[in-house]
Amino acid sequence: MEVDSETENGRVPIKLLLFIDKRPSLTQQVQQIRQYLKTVEEQFQFQLDVVDIGEQPYLAEHYKLVASPALIKIAPLPQQMLAGGDIVRQLDYWWPKWQQEYLASLASTPSPEAVGAGPAQTDGSQTTLAHSAELIRLSDEIFHLNQMREKLEAQLRFKDRIIAMMAHDLRNPLTAASIAIETLELGYAPDQSRRLSLSPELTGQLLNHAKTQVRTINRMITDILKTARGASVELQLNPQELDLTYLCLEVASSFQDHLKAKNQQLVTEIPKDLPTVYADGIQLKRVITNLLDNAIKYTPEGGRVALTALHRTTQKVQVGVLDTGPGIPPENQDRVFEESFRLQRDHSQEGYGLGLALCQRIIRAHYGNIWVDSVPQEGSAFYFTLPVYRG
Repeated sequence: MEVDSETENGRVPIKLLLFIDKRPSLTQQVQQIRQYLKTVEEQFQFQLDVVDIGEQPYLAEHYKLVASPALIKIAPLPQQMLAGGDIVRQLDYWWPKWQQEYLASLASTPSPEAVGAGPAQTDGSQTTLAHSAELIRLSDEIFHLNQMREKLEAQLRFKDRIIAMMAHDLRNPLTAASIAIETLELGYAPDQSRRLSLSPELTGQLLNHAKTQVRTINRMITDILKTARGASVELQLNPQELDLTYLCLEVASSFQDHLKAKNQQLVTEIPKDLPTVYADGIQLKRVITNLLDNAIKYTPEGGRVALTALHRTTQKVQVGVLDTGPGIPPENQDRVFEESFRLQRDHSQEGYGLGLALCQRIIRAHYGNIWVDSVPQEGSAFYFTLPVYRG
């Protein structure tokens, strides 16, 4: 992190953050931004902090960067971001307005001396940003710890459901096996008055019936244990450099028949310079397939579905699947990724539930995030991020 300029008395009219990365293609643009700021420095003081995204990824996430370089005015409020290939042109437009905003803030805020305070105290911008980065990092750790806690609580709830299911589903075969064995036992009772006369044929049938029910019980227990392990163990991934553009287009082409059947349009917006990602192709294909399948399923005939990708700085790639379906109620948008959760309209068919829960597990195993933005009666947009491959 660099600090380009700072006033002597600590009262800086405009505070700026310039987020950069080490791509050689951006060197000239960053130099142009610096040169422009030097030309206006004599007219109006400012403070510029230069942040390397690779060294401060938490700050990049905090300010929700979608491209670099990016210039953010953090003071005076409101914050404003300039990004893209024409930052210098945008600066030329906004700089006079920022000066006016600062002068207006001075007019509405009394100086420290006017309210009896001491001289203005200056915290070094490097220290301030370092503290911000540390707070964001700690917030991120707290978020992940909360995720772990929620996952453990979900596993406990799952085991409770397993116990209830065992008590219910095992009762029938267990009862049938018990009746067969008790009947056989009566055929060999020591008390002649209670002994039941069983033909060899009926004895064989009872034995076969008891063995069949025991095998059924054993199979049910095995299935239950497999399901329990499947809900808690970590996914086995084989991540490697992956061409995300090719994978997205391959999955999209596999849905052509579904789209034709519903007279729907699938739009793909994937940039040609999308970087490769570090991911398991098989698992990632499951995620995109599941999201597209849901989008097509809930989009009415003649509707539109979109598959998009965006290069988020140099750290992550963002993929989106958007539909024009009925949307998801706000109160359920945080729950659609839960195990076995179903929206009210989904109870009679497959839908948002285990598929989305699996998608979330896969994306989190890749150190990415997945979320949904939805407006009822307008549609839903599912997004996830993946780390860029660094060979």
